[in-house]
Amino acid sequence: MFTSKRFNKKLLAICLLAVGISACSSTDDEDEDLKVAPLTDINAVFTPKVKWDASVGDGVGDYFSRLQPAIAYAKVFSVSRDGEAYAFDESTGKRVWYTDLSDLDNKRGFFADKESALISGGLVAGINKVFMGSENGDVIALDAENGQLAWRGKVKGEVIAAPALDSGKLVVNTVSGLMKAFNASNGQDDWQIEQDVPPLSLRGISAPVIAGGGVIVGAADGSLSVYLLEQGRQGWTVDIGEATGSTELERVIDVDATPLIYGEVVYTVSSRGNLSAVELRSGRVLWQRQYSSYRELAIGGNSLFLTDVKGHVYAIDRNNGLELWSQLALTNRGVTGPAVMDNYIVVGDFEGYLHWLDQASGEIVARHQVDSSGIYTTPVVANGVVYSQSRDGDLEAIIIPE
Repeated sequence: MFTSKRFNKKLLAICLLAVGISACSSTDDEDEDLKVAPLTDINAVFTPKVKWDASVGDGVGDYFSRLQPAIAYAKVFSVSRDGEAYAFDESTGKRVWYTDLSDLDNKRGFFADKESALISGGLVAGINKVFMGSENGDVIALDAENGQLAWRGKVKGEVIAAPALDSGKLVVNTVSGLMKAFNASNGQDDWQIEQDVPPLSLRGISAPVIAGGGVIVGAADGSLSVYLLEQGRQGWTVDIGEATGSTELERVIDVDATPLIYGEVVYTVSSRGNLSAVELRSGRVLWQRQYSSYRELAIGGNSLFLTDVKGHVYAIDRNNGLELWSQLALTNRGVTGPAVMDNYIVVGDFEGYLHWLDQASGEIVARHQVDSSGIYTTPVVANGVVYSQSRDGDLEAIIIPE
């Protein structure tokens, strides 16, 4: 989960369950804190139904990844870590096109072994293209209609978070601290800035978000900043994380969650520190509450939903930060961020289960297993369908029966 100048990119299963920043201990009390909650019987309100399913190569395996399907142009786009990119018909799941990103230059010999493309950031769809990045620093744009390469760019550093797309620009954040903007139509370089990166940080970075003419992004030093979209000049910066521990490990305060923008407010959270509401225009902190997370946030009505580092799911009043309910039954199950679906929120876990929670009460009202390899990223909800991809590459489109 942590990175320094050298790191092992392959995750062991325990790293996913070890609540991120508190897993390096051996005392009895701390071992108790790391116990995985078993699933218990629920009073199911409905039985989720698989509309269609498909295979996305070998998925991401045991590697760290935040790859998510993208839904646009009546298609569902998905990609495996080694570079098998697909488009499926949104209604039927029928394959529309397939592209092998591991050999875009067609230079691989007939008897040569396939080398992984190391795709790790994305997917984002827009302007009739699908965008993604790799651990090799590649930024790739495919034609959304046929999967052909539209353009390819390069950045210094790994791209392990989704790019941001708006106003004709594609903005990419990297592990090295470099953030770069491209012309989204042709891939020409626009601007780039470099942010300081602490010597120890989580294996993850904040995906940038574009709003109000600015690029909002979290950083490994626990801050949230805005940069002007046109030239990359920095605007306001606000501290979100709080380094309160005595050791380097305890002082890791990354803001890795994608900023969530709702109206004129930015919501974000640190891996150790605070859940914060920040005024978009000025950077003024409206309220802060002590929660720690590196997962995506979600909003439904006046409620803000989050999953903390222990797998606890919360509903927070987005106007004042007061806690509305908490759901602790999924402790240490590697729970994903929440996605809003009708009157429910959906989260996945390390055993491949999706759980539907009632937005008003937090009660778990339905459950469905995609496959036992695990759900590693926040489910995607579009047009009343939840899309979830397992580590082994099983992609399912799931609906709530009427």
